[in-house]
Amino acid sequence: MDSVSAREVGRAIDEVGAENVGAFIGEPVQGAGGVIMPPDGYWAEVERICRARDVLIVSDEVICGFGRLGAWFGCQHYGFSPDLMTVAKGLTSGYLPMGGVMVGDAVADVLEAGGDFNHGYTTSGHPVCAAAALANLAILREEGLVERVRCVIGPYLARSWRGLAEHPLVGEARMVGLMGGLELSPDKAGRARFGKAGEVGALCRDFAFADGLILRATGDCMLVAPPFVLSESEADLLVARVRGALDRTLAEVRRLGWM
Repeated sequence: MDSVSAREVGRAIDEVGAENVGAFIGEPVQGAGGVIMPPDGYWAEVERICRARDVLIVSDEVICGFGRLGAWFGCQHYGFSPDLMTVAKGLTSGYLPMGGVMVGDAVADVLEAGGDFNHGYTTSGHPVCAAAALANLAILREEGLVERVRCVIGPYLARSWRGLAEHPLVGEARMVGLMGGLELSPDKAGRARFGKAGEVGALCRDFAFADGLILRATGDCMLVAPPFVLSESEADLLVARVRGALDRTLAEVRRLGWM
C-alpha cells in the first residue's frame, strides 16, 4: 500500500497548522490534468490524516461523479467518505448546464445551528435544467449505465487501451472506468518527456481529429472519456483510430528529428 503521497498531505497541513486549514479538496482521479490515478491506499490514508486533524474532505466529483468510474461517485470507487462533494457535468450529461455542492450532515448541522442554511444564486434550481437532470438520472438508473461502465464496457475498453502501451510512442497507457490517458514519450523505458512540451500531443490530437476521433491533449498526454453507451465495436474502432493517430504522430516526430 503506497501512502507516501498521502503523507505529503499531512505534512502540508502540519506546516501551516491544522487549525488554519478548512478542508482538503481533491479529485478522486485527476481528470483534465491527465487522468492521473492515485496510488493504492492514497485516499484511505488522506481520510485518516484529515480525520485525525479535524480537517474536512471535499471530493471534486465534477468529472468522476455520476458513473464515469463505474460507481455513482469517485469517492465510492476509492472507498472514502467526503464531507462535501462538488458536482456538475454528469448530472445532466451536459445537455444543459447545472452544478451543485452536496453537503454532509456534519457540515449542515453546524450551519443550521446558526439559523437557516440559506444559499442561492440568480439561476439556482432553474426548472429546465433541473428537469434535464432528473430525466438524465432516471435514464442512468433504468438502463443500468453505471453498472455497464463498471462491469461491461469499462473493462472491455481498458483491455484494448492498455495494449496501446506497446506502441513505440507510448510511455504509459492507463484507464479507470471510462477515463483513459496515454503518456507520449521519446523513451519508453525512462518515460522521458519531449523537449518541446505539448507539441507532440497537439500533433496526435490533430491526426485523431482528422480521422473523426476526439482526443484531448494535456501537454503530451492524450485523454479520452467516451460515452457510457459506447458499444464493443465502437470501442474497437476508438482504439484502432488512436493507434492510427499514434502511427502518424510517430512518423512525423521522426521526420522532425524529435525522437
